[in-house]
Amino acid sequence: MATARGPRYLLTSGRWCHGLQGVPQTRALAALVPGVTQVDNKSHFLEKRPHRQHPGILQLPHVRLPEALANAARLLLHESAMPNVEKQVQALTNYLWSRHLPVEPEELQKRAMQLEKKFLEDPDTPQTEEKLHRAVLHALRKTTYHWQKLSYNEGLSLVYMAARLDGGFAAVSRAFHEIRARIPEFQPQTLMDFGSGTGSVTWAAHSTWGQSLHEYMCVDSSAAMLDLAEKLLKDGSDSGEPHIPGVFFRQFLPVSPKVQFDVIVSAFSLSELPSKADRTEVIQTLWRKTSHFLVLVENGTKAGHRLLMDARDLVLKVREKSPLDPRPGFVFAPCPHELPCPQLTASKPLACSLSQAYHPIPFSWNKKPREERFSMVILARGAPEEANRWPRITQPILKRPRHVHCHLCCPDGHMQHAVITARQHGRDLYRCARVSSWGDLLPVITASELSPSSAEDPPEN
Repeated sequence: MATARGPRYLLTSGRWCHGLQGVPQTRALAALVPGVTQVDNKSHFLEKRPHRQHPGILQLPHVRLPEALANAARLLLHESAMPNVEKQVQALTNYLWSRHLPVEPEELQKRAMQLEKKFLEDPDTPQTEEKLHRAVLHALRKTTYHWQKLSYNEGLSLVYMAARLDGGFAAVSRAFHEIRARIPEFQPQTLMDFGSGTGSVTWAAHSTWGQSLHEYMCVDSSAAMLDLAEKLLKDGSDSGEPHIPGVFFRQFLPVSPKVQFDVIVSAFSLSELPSKADRTEVIQTLWRKTSHFLVLVENGTKAGHRLLMDARDLVLKVREKSPLDPRPGFVFAPCPHELPCPQLTASKPLACSLSQAYHPIPFSWNKKPREERFSMVILARGAPEEANRWPRITQPILKRPRHVHCHLCCPDGHMQHAVITARQHGRDLYRCARVSSWGDLLPVITASELSPSSAEDPPEN
């Protein structure tokens, strides 16, 4: 079970910031953000490391599945002799990526009342109660997204494995890498995976912290999925020794409120719940069982991002003291703040997502390197570093002659388009920005008390 170690190491996420000193702004368009300082390398900010290894670098090279896992997946798919696998994989992938959240009953009722009022005002619409009822239902069916719960039997579980095992592994590996890179001393002993599916979270956690983890709890409502995950651990067979010891499978969450885990993960699972009430109940349960980190991952779509922001806000609003664990929660990643998400409050809302390159399972149709687009939020027990946090790079870096374009989510809760030059911001910050990537942290401090710049984005050369 979870250890009783304190959250000391959770309070050091800004430990590199002491080396920054302020300099004045000179040009509105060339300035990073209002009140930004440039890196002062005289205070040993880089500690003799090259710029491409600055402390904000969190990118991973191309992720590859463990060889034993890839071989087991290929063996199971080959033995199934499933026809038209490629078409089924593509169809499921498209369906999962385009999926929306289910419409809530309150919203459905509101739409029905609006349609009924519209029909009643139309003299050409039949006015009998039965015909009006049918007309409203017909209109709702045409205009409302029809969400369906997926039932993962043996066949669909294999298709899901072929479609999502490698991409899911890549996304979760990136999330775990963020924790390990920023807090290398964190050594979890227990992990729970809600909606474990094919077990990719277990493999990713073992690749990251295998030396310390001794208990993995996999929870999934589908018995077929649990059976498949167990076979993948045993080279595709029903017998034999699993590659990862200490893995347990169950179809329901542990009932005891005293059971906690160092790390809890829900990857691509909250979107499978039928209502907001169900998601709220699950998130509250998962947070109560979290000892250190709660990692939530979904597709990098507007629906996936909004779902995660709802979960984030739900945890942050839980201020009552729990007798089991009184420590409050804060956002560890990717947000550098606990304020409303600026991507959602923008005039044109966008999905805040990350991208992770990976080598797919080498099926006949699946051999070229790919990119997994996903959204994540990592919530932690304790309190964030009191010093200002570093801005997060939210889009691919645009490198131009003698300047770099960076889109940043800043600690003051605003988005900024930064144009960084060596002349205005110093050689070290310029080179740090030039070697950074989408999802990295930019090692600068912003003055959150200043309002965001109203200047328009500068033209790109």
